[in-house]
Parts: sequence; C-alpha cells; structure tokens
Amino acid sequence: MAEITREVYAVSVDRLQKILGNFDENANVVMHELGVTLRVEGLNILISGGEDKVLLAEDVLECLVELAADGEPIDKNRIMYCIELSKEGRAKDILKLSGSTVGVTHRGKPIKCKTVGQKRYADAIKKDTVVFGVGPAGTGKTYLAVCLAVQAYKSKQVERIILTRPAVEAGEKLGFLPGDLQTKVDPYLRPLYDALQEMLGLETYTKLMERGSIEIAPLAYMRGRTLSNAFVILDEAQNTTREQMKMFLTRMGEGSKMVVTGDATQVDLPEGKKSGLVHAIGVLKDIDGIAICRLTDKDVVRHPLVMKIVRAYEQDDKRSESEKGEKR
Repeated sequence: MAEITREVYAVSVDRLQKILGNFDENANVVMHELGVTLRVEGLNILISGGEDKVLLAEDVLECLVELAADGEPIDKNRIMYCIELSKEGRAKDILKLSGSTVGVTHRGKPIKCKTVGQKRYADAIKKDTVVFGVGPAGTGKTYLAVCLAVQAYKSKQVERIILTRPAVEAGEKLGFLPGDLQTKVDPYLRPLYDALQEMLGLETYTKLMERGSIEIAPLAYMRGRTLSNAFVILDEAQNTTREQMKMFLTRMGEGSKMVVTGDATQVDLPEGKKSGLVHAIGVLKDIDGIAICRLTDKDVVRHPLVMKIVRAYEQDDKRSESEKGEKR
C-alpha cells in the first residue's frame, strides 16, 4: 500500500502541546498504536504512513484538537479510547464526552464520564426512574450511580440514599466468619462505603450515616419496606434471585429513583438458580420509565489490562458455547 501524508491543524500552541503531551507521550501512543509517523511543522501535525492508518490517525487527532479546545484532559486512556472508536468509524463520538462532569469528590476533583457508554448510562439515571446498568467489572457502574446519588441528595431531589447488595458467598460461607451479622456482611458492602467516603469525605459521611440520611444494608433488610423520596442503588444484582429482584423493585415509593447494577457473567448463585438481574432485563425491557444500559469491555476504565482480561474471558465463553453446540 502506498504511503501518504496528511496534516492536522492544531490552531494554537496550547492545543498542540496538549495533543502531543509531555515529552510527546501522547504522540508516541498514536504512533505506536496506529503504526504511523508524526512530525510537527509550525501548528501542523503531519501524519505519514499507509493510507488506512493515516486516515485513522487523522480522525483521532482532529478529535483531540476539538477536545483540547473544550478544555478536556487528554491522556493515554482517552487517546486509546478514541483510537478504538476510530477503528469502528465512530471517532467523533468521543466529543460527546465534553462537559460530561457528573459530580465532584470531597476534595473538589471533577468526576467525568470517560466513555460514551458511561455518558449514556449517566444520562439515563438523570432521566429515568429505574435504570439497569449491566456490564463487566471496571465500567464504573456502581461508582457513577453513587456519585449521582450524592448529587441528587445535595440538590435536595431526594431525602435519603439507600445502598444495598445481596450477601451471597463466593466460595466462603458467612457462618464461618467471626463476628455478628453486620460484621459478616460489611465486606460485601465495602465498595459502597469507599465510594461514598470519596464523594463526601469521612466526616460528612459519618454524620449522614448517624442521621439515617445514608443507609447501607444487605438486600434482605429491604423486605416489607416502602422506600420513598430516596435514591436507591442495588449493587451486584446478578446475585439476586427472581423473587429477590421482584421484592426489591416493588419497594419503590413516591419520589424515589432506583439504579440496579450487575455483571451477568459473574453470577455466584447456586447452580440451577436463575439470576434475578437477567430475568428482570427480559421482563421489563419495554416499560416506559425503565432504562437498560449495557456497558461493554470498551467502557472499562481500570488498568488497560482489565479490558484485555474481560475480552479474553468473553472469547473463551464463546468458544465454550460453540463446543457445546457442536456436541449437541
């Protein structure tokens, strides 16, 4: 394939520096991932290489110019995500993330959606009454939900935040652990404590817990209650049974919002028990006011290796299903 050269105009020195990164680290990511050569002439970035790769790099750099103009941070993860989108012909989708701040930590650090899937999920939580966030580990399902719950509480849209998880053992029996029931279930709820403390700070978090404005409890504690004027999050919902899921969803009272999160590929229920999350998605998918957001490996925002691990397991699952089909 013949080599070509295209150029992207960076508009200003400030944008050019943001795009290239410290010591050209951002430029090196583009060159390494797409197999092109970049060089700078004035405010122009010249891209050389095979035609297909150059055109991909051009799409990526043009998007980075626009993100820089919007004051958005440009780092390796964002560039890698933009490259992923460009390979699908969707590079411009990353521009939807401009101004996608959903909250701030107690230290004032803005919390932003890092993928298009996360933005869609956050928008659904703001708009709909019940939202299912389904996807693999590391996609920010719980973190974003907690962040938006805190924002809703601060803006007085709700009076309480209620977070719950099913206490399902993953290989270790609760009965063999030391302590009372609360001590035994605390490890299951730890991710929720951590997220809330990051949003509110330990002192505010402790006060709100003591006041009852924040409640964190096992799913079993929800039975028989009506949850009004509350932002309610059910985490790890893949480990609910059909009956538990129905019980939870029917707790909703006036002025409440519910977010249900889970990963349908990590079910720890006893064999033969169908996940309440999987069942609910099928039954409730066409009801107005209920949104189902499916996050994928492209929405993983942890270490880049996590995305590769998720994909490897997905491919292995597909192979296993294919082999089962052939045996039949």
